[in-house]
Amino acid sequence: MSADPLILLLKSFNLSTMAHIYDESLKRAENENWGYRKFLQYLCENESQSRHDRKTKRLLSKSKLPEGKTLASLDEKLLPEKCRKMLPSLLDGTFVMRADNILAFGLPGGGKTHFLAALGYELILRHQYNVLFIPTFKLVQELLVAKQNLNLTEQLRKYNAYDVIIIDDIGYVQHSRDEMEVLFTFLAERYERKSLMISSNLVFSEWDKIFKDPMTTMAAIDRLVHHSVILEFNEGSIREMQAKKKKK
Repeated sequence: MSADPLILLLKSFNLSTMAHIYDESLKRAENENWGYRKFLQYLCENESQSRHDRKTKRLLSKSKLPEGKTLASLDEKLLPEKCRKMLPSLLDGTFVMRADNILAFGLPGGGKTHFLAALGYELILRHQYNVLFIPTFKLVQELLVAKQNLNLTEQLRKYNAYDVIIIDDIGYVQHSRDEMEVLFTFLAERYERKSLMISSNLVFSEWDKIFKDPMTTMAAIDRLVHHSVILEFNEGSIREMQAKKKKK
């Protein structure tokens, strides 16, 4: 039996969900006496929702966000007061439109990574922003390999496709001069163009350990801070607090 020409047309227009649900939807429309407008609206709404869901799934897969570090698993009561107050305004995503940065500082276990990762998840789910989560050491390695292969410009262009890049644990990596230079180039390329979210166990006064050179350190900090929200996670280890709660 030949396929319905209308269904073939829908598929040719890449309206795959419309084509898939057409027969079933037509029967329902006839049984419930839908008008043409309601029938068309139903098809369009399903197509739109299906495309939204597929895009969200694709963005989550590309993001490399750590599993389990979501808003649902984030105990907001254990967050520092400023972080709790700032969370609703960050979730609305407008800071991404302004290319602002989120800088999270604090000792290990304070919840920096979980907070930024959870925010990254929500930026995808609520606003379909293109987000990438990457540890600092991996970012630096990729940049360095690209530079050695005379492909740094192309690599930076790939990173610029992301609305938000979350750089985790920038303070743990002690860079060589070559590594420091490519990291600075990356930060300068993002400046006032796209957002960064960075976690660090080192306060700015200790960033000379990262960039070695005082002038480069100052220039990097200046670019990051110019348009930024600074969050401090210095109220103890959330992991320890959660462990104690479980024991109780």
